[in-house]
Amino acid sequence: MDIFQLSKTFPFEERYALTDQIRRSSPSVCANLAEAWRKRRYKAAFVAKLNDCEAEAAETQVWLKFAVKCQYLPVDMGRDLYGTYNQILGSLVKMINSPDNWLL
Repeated sequence: MDIFQLSKTFPFEERYALTDQIRRSSPSVCANLAEAWRKRRYKAAFVAKLNDCEAEAAETQVWLKFAVKCQYLPVDMGRDLYGTYNQILGSLVKMINSPDNWLL
């Protein structure tokens, strides 16, 4: 939600580029995790959805870097959000590497 609120301040010309992309990738992490959680009866499906989460989180980090480089986000705010996604990615990788701990 922080990213969604912050993206409201991006320039209008970014509406169909950076703003749209970051607004898609950031909530997609949560949505894919919800799907993964519901598919935890099946190891392969669970891991596949977790991989989707990982990809979306990494994509969000890329868009955060662009937002900072374009000066749409202050460096410290971009750094904090990027760090949050590093933590999310770390958790996802642990789940991907040890899926049996999470399966039903």
